[in-house]
Amino acid sequence: MKRYQDYAILLLRIALATGFLSAVSSRLGFWGVNSSGWKNFLIYTGQVNSFAPKNLIPTIAVLATIAESLLALLLLTGYQTRLASIAAAILTFVFALSMTYSFGVKDPLDYSVFVFSMAAFLLSTTENYKWSLDEIITKNKTI
Repeated sequence: MKRYQDYAILLLRIALATGFLSAVSSRLGFWGVNSSGWKNFLIYTGQVNSFAPKNLIPTIAVLATIAESLLALLLLTGYQTRLASIAAAILTFVFALSMTYSFGVKDPLDYSVFVFSMAAFLLSTTENYKWSLDEIITKNKTI
């Protein structure tokens, strides 16, 4: 049973990281014609953060993109996994709350933002992260 849990944790790390990378790739145009593009992302950021001053929207968009990129890399490599998963959970929960405020509860439910957030929280409760830099670092400290 433990082996299945290890695989599930690895797959959850990859799924969360891929979700972040896909969103960042879309806004940066890496998905080609399927990309949303930076301009559309700025518009969407303004809509989601309807409560924020308009002059802060570009800053919010840049910070979100940097945060999502960094969290994706940390989760993929398994470095500082607990901290990265807590940060991912908080970031996506704030996003879900912002969506709820701006659009109502249906949009964040339809896009599974609450599920993404809670999956990241669940990942943070794991004791050991197999097949990760965290595991390698821990093993090297005990040698």
